[in-house]
Amino acid sequence: MAMATDMVMATATVMASTAMGIMKTIANLRFGNASPQNFEENNSGPMTSMPSRRQWMLKRGFDMAVSAILLVALCLPLLLLWLLSSVSTGRNGLFKQQRIGRYGKPFFLYKFRSLKGTEHNDIHDMVAHETGFGRWLRKTKLDELPQLWNVLKGDMSLVGPRPDVPGYADKLVGEDRIVLQVRPGITGPATLKYRHEDSLLQAQPNPNHYNDTVLWPDKVAINKRYVRKWRFTTDLLYLWQSIFGR
Repeated sequence: MAMATDMVMATATVMASTAMGIMKTIANLRFGNASPQNFEENNSGPMTSMPSRRQWMLKRGFDMAVSAILLVALCLPLLLLWLLSSVSTGRNGLFKQQRIGRYGKPFFLYKFRSLKGTEHNDIHDMVAHETGFGRWLRKTKLDELPQLWNVLKGDMSLVGPRPDVPGYADKLVGEDRIVLQVRPGITGPATLKYRHEDSLLQAQPNPNHYNDTVLWPDKVAINKRYVRKWRFTTDLLYLWQSIFGR
């Protein structure tokens, strides 16, 4: 197990180094010295109109190309992660869960399994049931890699509002429902702001209540602005910050 884990980490490190060079080159060519944080601050003005159909086609084309290339390039590491997840949890290492997607349509999201058991009521319960390998997967976000398949299928995008379980996005009303006009993403502005969400929730006496009354409303506001002010360059910067940001 330890040797296999080391192999995965070594592979991930090499891939990350290669990707870092590519993404930094793109960022420097397109944005000079602008940082994702500064770019977000410069985009904090009034909301503009919805992106055009042509812009959404560009976004979808980029999603399909990147997800297809990564799925082929990462097929062996993905297989190894699945095997290790299966061994550490004693169940199928590939986990699927119903989430709410574009237009409020449910779909099955895929992740590598990191927890033992089937019912987990809150973050404290999840932490109590995570395996050692699962903890590493969640910390590195490698448990999210199977969602590249969701992106290729058209359920998700590389960047967008994070898909939630039923009872949240599907219950939005009025102008808040604009976040359902786009495909949910593997990463996005709200995901980046709350990249340490697990630690934040663990510090709460009632994590579910805190999520529903504090985190969720803020995420909706962030995602509404993302949709209204979408640009392809913004997505590139969110991807860069997701991979290389701290």
